[in-house]
Formats: sequence, C-alpha cells, structure tokens
Amino acid sequence: MKRIALLGMPNTGKSTLFNRLTGSASRVGNWPGITVELLSGKILLGDEMVEIIDLPGIYDMHGFSEDEQVVRHFLHENIPDLALVVLNAAQIERQLSLLLQLKQFKLNMVVLLNMSDETKKLGITIDVNKMSATLGMPIFLLSAKYGTGYPEALQAITKALRNSVPSMPESVRKLIAQDEHIEREMAQIILQTVQIPARLPDNMTNRLDSLLLHPWLGLPIFFGFMFLLFQAIFLFGQPLQGVVNALFGWMREHAFGPLVGFLPAAIQGLLLDGVYNGVATVAAFVPLIVLFFLFMAIVEDTGYLSRAAFLMDALMAKMGLDGRSFVMLLMGFGCNVPALMGTRVMRSRSLRLLSMLVIPFSLCSARLQVFVFISAALFTPKAAPVVLFSLYLFSFATAILTALLFKRHYPNTEPFVLELPPYRFPTFRQMVMRGWHEVYQFLHRASKFIVAGVVLVWLLTNLPPSAAPASADTIAGMIGAWLHPIFSPIGISPDLTIALIFGFVAKEIVIGSLAVIYGMSGDALSGTLASQLDWVQAYSFMLFTLVYTPCLSTIATLRNESQSNKFMWFSIAWSLTLAWLLSFLFYQAARALGY
Repeated sequence: MKRIALLGMPNTGKSTLFNRLTGSASRVGNWPGITVELLSGKILLGDEMVEIIDLPGIYDMHGFSEDEQVVRHFLHENIPDLALVVLNAAQIERQLSLLLQLKQFKLNMVVLLNMSDETKKLGITIDVNKMSATLGMPIFLLSAKYGTGYPEALQAITKALRNSVPSMPESVRKLIAQDEHIEREMAQIILQTVQIPARLPDNMTNRLDSLLLHPWLGLPIFFGFMFLLFQAIFLFGQPLQGVVNALFGWMREHAFGPLVGFLPAAIQGLLLDGVYNGVATVAAFVPLIVLFFLFMAIVEDTGYLSRAAFLMDALMAKMGLDGRSFVMLLMGFGCNVPALMGTRVMRSRSLRLLSMLVIPFSLCSARLQVFVFISAALFTPKAAPVVLFSLYLFSFATAILTALLFKRHYPNTEPFVLELPPYRFPTFRQMVMRGWHEVYQFLHRASKFIVAGVVLVWLLTNLPPSAAPASADTIAGMIGAWLHPIFSPIGISPDLTIALIFGFVAKEIVIGSLAVIYGMSGDALSGTLASQLDWVQAYSFMLFTLVYTPCLSTIATLRNESQSNKFMWFSIAWSLTLAWLLSFLFYQAARALGY
C-alpha cells in the first residue's frame, strides 16, 4: 500500500485537510524508527487504497524539539511515496523556508497553499504557475476549510502518487547540514511570485485582541466566556438527555426486556440491571458530550485558546510553567492522554515533568459525565451550571497548587514562543466532524471498559448468591465496609466508594457502576441519589472524583512519556492524597457551618 506523509507548520490547516481527506476513518499507530504514535487514515485514490500519515506540525527541519526529531526520523525510516506539504498561503513569506528544506530531500512532493480564502481578504496574490515552475513541483491553492480547490488538488495527488518511486539519495543528517543557500533562494522566489500589500488592511483580529488580550480584562473575559459555555451545555443538553433516557426506558420495557424474558432470573438481572442499565445511563451523556466538544471546537478553532495561553503565560511562569502548559491543561478538558503526549514539544525535561504532574487535574470529558449527572440530580437547573463551573475552577486551583509546591524540584529555563493565529470561525462541517470524532472515541472506550466494568460491578454486588443484591453481605458490600473508615470523614458512602474504585479503570464506569449498584437508570437513578445524598456529600464526592487518580490509560501514558516508574507512582500518591485532603476540608467545614 502506498503512503502519503502530510507535512507542514502548525496552524496551517493540516489537521483540517487530514480530516477532510480521511473523514472518521483514522487510527493511531506505531511506525518504525520512532517512539511515538501518529494519526493515519486510509482513503481510495483512483483505483487503489492509500494510507495518509499526519506528521506533527513543525517550523524547521533543523530544530531539536521532539516533534522535529519525529518528522526527521519518520522520513529517514519510512520514505513516503508522496509528501503532501501544506503551507499557509496568507503567511507564505514565512512558510516557504520549510518547503525549501524539504526540497533538499528529493522527495516526491505536492504543495498545497492552504487558506486561499484569507489571502483574498488580505490582498495577497500568488502566481501559482510561476512558483510551480520555479520550484519544479506541482503547487495548488485551496481552502481546506471550505473545500475550494480541493478536487483539482486531489487529481494532482493521484497523478503524482501513480508515478512515485520512493528514494532518498543522501542521509537526512547530511542534507540538513546543507542549508546555507535557503534564505537567499526563498527571498528570490517571494520577490518573483508573491505580491503583498505594503500595509495589510485592518481586520477584526486587531480589534478583538485589544479587548481579549487586555492585561486586566483578558482573563475575566476568558473565564466568563467559559462559564457561559457551561450554561449553554446545560440549557441545550438536558432536554436532549431526557429524550435519550426516555428512549432507552421504552426500549427496555418493550424490546430488550421481553427479548430476554425466557432466560433465568440471574441472567436477566445481569443483562438488564447490569449491562443494559449501565450502558444506557452512560449513553445518555452522548448529547452533552457532543455539545461540549462542538462548543470547544469553536473556541479552539477560532484561535482563542492560543490567546488564553498568552494571557496565562505570566502567571504560569511564576509556577515554573509556561503558556504551553496552560494549553495542555485546556487540552486535558477533552482527554488527559493527548494532553500528556502534547508535552513533547517542550525541550526541557523538567518543564515536561512538571506539566505532566499537573495535567491529570484537568477536568476531562469522562469526569464531565459524572459531574453533569450528579449536578442535574441534586442541584436546581440554575445552580447546576454554577456547580460545574466551580469544579473547573477547582481543577485549575489544584494544578496551580501542585505547580507551586513542586516547581523547585523541576526548574525550567526554556523560553516560551507562541504564534497567535488569526481569528477563524470553524465551518459547520468541521464542528460536526469534531463532535462525531469525540462521540466515536467515547463509544470506543465504552466498548472496551464500560461493558466489562458494569458486568464486574454486577457480579460484586450479587455474589455470593445467598446475599441480597447490593447488600452489605455481598463482595462489594464487604469492600465498601472495609474502606468506610477512610471515606467516611469525607462523606462518601460504601456504595459510592465501590463506584470510585472502578473509576480508577475509566471514569466513564462511575455512573454505569451506580446504575448497577442501585439496579436502576436514568431519572429513577437520579431520584434515588437525590434521596440518599445531600448537596454537601454530592459535592465532596465530585471533588474527590475530580482530583483522585486518573484512569489507567492516563497512568500508562504518564509512565511512557516520563519513562519513570518512580514519577508515575509519585503522581498517583500525590493525587490521592490531595483528593482526600480537599474533600475532607470541604466536607468538615460545610458540616461545621451547619449544612
């Protein structure tokens, strides 16, 4: 199977193009010669299947960051049949240097000048035919965002791939050393082929930045915007969640229940009260997860997150971190795993380790499911968004506290460089693809963890057979009783303790576990929790869930990225200790005040 390598600088729309090419048919895999996983997808070009590999965005083939080393090693060990180079046409004078470096490798290349829609707005014109003749390679203008120029580029890619003969006549290291002439050649090409106005016209970016990057107003505006985002999630998501709950309730009563009615009572209990209730309760969060990532896609793709990193850099520097660490924290809102992997762009090992220590405190989408469910069950519609927003603030607070406590152990001297992209509004297709990707990952995790988890919970709450289900005489009841002295001071009952134990495997299992423990789902489960817990216990439980040990996938990534068992166990011990102390202080203080 032929292979295409997707290359380019950050913020060139490379990921947008990859998503447009592959849709949802992407996977993560290992490649010879490198120690990291890369995203790839298979598509049909002409009459044959082709694999596209999305390499990390880099600025320079000569750099020493891990991303730059990954690209060099990939090209050295896995010579592609075609290199698809994506440049930001609106910043062509800066982007061309990378193309000229890649040209030295004698690769079979097609160049895509992306964001052609922005060049028109800025008054930049590029003589593509002349540039193509000068460089001796096919070059096309397109907009991956809107799809303009896409069919022509696809035809050129198919043609170039058909005649490809992968080769690299000299070693990458030797070619990298031969770059003295690149700056002079780049200047000549720009002079001959690109016309840039003497002064770019005023645009909305400068006006927005004067407000959003204001030294005093910038951060309050950012956190206020995030609060409104959570309000919108509850406003639009709860009605959809109610519809999903009603649908699963109807299916249990009229479809799934009668279908397994002939089976023995124990098997019926496992399938209905175990698998079905657990999966149905977790699946009810799909609308909320979709909305969350649709809104986050807007915030991220507009370029606002980069500005948030800029705003936070001064504060993060006082904690031994920098703006990139804040970006990774924000990325952790989706999932801690890619956020931990994203620290590879940091050259300083101390900065990487300190960042990896604080990232697991990010309120990931799996924890979000738990908090949305409990907030909706125990708090009013007006109070629930405030509760959720407060947990995000606690997420930042625990990360800040951790960084302040341990920054002396992980000193950082690496300078922080950040490019602020222009504001862009994502297309509807981009937002839908982003939401679908997260739902797909959510369902993929469900198939791996949630079903197995709820089955195990059902067995623990129903064995031995002589014990009443979910009673103190079951295995789960015995475990809960054994751990009760530890969790009682923070208001967490034995039933909730069992759910927390399974949450160590994957936080998605927590709500499914509660559905199995109480033998009900949806509104019935919400009502039961509301009758057995007060708001102080519920909030203490959510605080502990927020801070305590992350899931197994995160722990494994932490170990792989740090290459240290000692650091991994230290991270686990610290998060457990901090979680208990935080919940203890909140719970005991609330009780002392009479709540």
